[in-house]
Amino acid sequence: MTYLAPRQGLFAIILLVSFCLQTLLLVISTDQQLSESRAQKGEQMVAQLIDEARLSLENKDRVSLSVIANRYTSEQDVTRILIKDNNDDILVPVGNAPMQQGNTISQIATKGDAVIGSVSLTLKDISKGEIITMQWPFVIGTMLLHLLLWLIYGYIARPTKEQINALSRDIEDLHREQYRQIDQRGHYRENARGYADDGKGKRSDDFETADKDLNLTDSQANASGETNDTTTRTRKIDVHNEVNAYLRAQQNQEATAETTAVNSDHASENHTDYQVTNATHYEELDTDNGAHKTTRSASQLSTNKLSNAKLSATRAFDTVSVQIVFHDEFNMLERLAPSQRLPYLALCTQLLNQAMTELLKQPLLMGVSAMNEPRFDESGACALLKADNSHAKVALAGVMLGKLYLMLNKIIHDKHIELSRFALPAKAGVSDDAQADAMSQLLQSVGKKEQMLILLPNAGLKQISNHVQVHSIMRPTTVYERECAIFDGGNDAMIQRLADVRNAVLMIEDDE
Repeated sequence: MTYLAPRQGLFAIILLVSFCLQTLLLVISTDQQLSESRAQKGEQMVAQLIDEARLSLENKDRVSLSVIANRYTSEQDVTRILIKDNNDDILVPVGNAPMQQGNTISQIATKGDAVIGSVSLTLKDISKGEIITMQWPFVIGTMLLHLLLWLIYGYIARPTKEQINALSRDIEDLHREQYRQIDQRGHYRENARGYADDGKGKRSDDFETADKDLNLTDSQANASGETNDTTTRTRKIDVHNEVNAYLRAQQNQEATAETTAVNSDHASENHTDYQVTNATHYEELDTDNGAHKTTRSASQLSTNKLSNAKLSATRAFDTVSVQIVFHDEFNMLERLAPSQRLPYLALCTQLLNQAMTELLKQPLLMGVSAMNEPRFDESGACALLKADNSHAKVALAGVMLGKLYLMLNKIIHDKHIELSRFALPAKAGVSDDAQADAMSQLLQSVGKKEQMLILLPNAGLKQISNHVQVHSIMRPTTVYERECAIFDGGNDAMIQRLADVRNAVLMIEDDE
């Protein structure tokens, strides 16, 4: 018979801890080396970017700066580029910083002795998974080595035949000693029973004392290993007298039990008659109220079904509503003169329509069409998108349209403020048609500047899950706030598409 090595499971745990520590040290050392190399690369890229963008930065040409910065964001390690002027105002933000944070390298751009701006470049954090992926031969080799050590230990550390025989002899000696103690205890109990059968013992009142003495004798015999042959002589008892006393006591108990049963039967009959009378009376009252309860419960059930259908996360949808609202804390738009308000609203309308037209040309959004031509007023604008087939990603189109307009409005707002003209920041909300009113309320209650809220069913969230990242509202107070999500960033491919569409729209504006 083959036996396992002693404490083989404990040895496996030690090897597992050793493997984890080696992998951790590998990741830390590789991370440090890659961080140093990427820092040097980032400094070179920042210096090169300043050389290329010095003229555009001096003229504050946002479009040229955006085109130049986009070439650098195509690098895998670069997540964000931020170009500022000499007043520390942001000219061009490019990249995907909300999704991926990292090490930021900043450098001041100068022309001669004059400071014309600054450039900040953010490098992506090195993923631990990427390090393990790059070092997979070492990781797999270390794992196989530890597994081989465990197998070798299990084979070498098995007990030999001599060790097994010695262990068997020790176990037999232990069992033999235990059986000897049990036999001695049984011998004392048989002697005590023999004296009881011969009629030698105390009265029934003294039996408990005799058992205690017997147990004490057994314990003393086990502790010392010596036999005690002397026993205590007991007095004779009259067996017939004890039996007669026991029979009389049993007869008295039976008579008392019969008297108690008769009294309880009479009481139970009276209680039953009282319950029957009251039950008949209450059944008549319940029959009159039953119809009212049934009608009321039916109406409540229908109302709850409608509400649950509207709030259900599995509701079907084929249209998406994109609401754009101005972030106007002091109601400045209402106080603005019509000669200034109407051209600004017309500009926003033209910007939104051109953004929607250019965005729907993307191959990713094939099958999505616009249902209306949105127009801005004091309360904002609402664009409706429709899915022409079951494969169209209408939810993704709505999210991309909302984010695209926020990017465009940010540039227009900064440009207007720079020229001392009126402009307002915006916020967006994307929802299906059934939740359009709820989204309007959410934009007013919890919406913030340059923020996009998303209120979609599970099918819509599944469409955007591979392209964007969202987070929930902190401390929600309503059902809609609990279901609502906040746009937190997109992947590199989607941000690049939005940047291309933004540049195309801005080029159209410049041509006009």
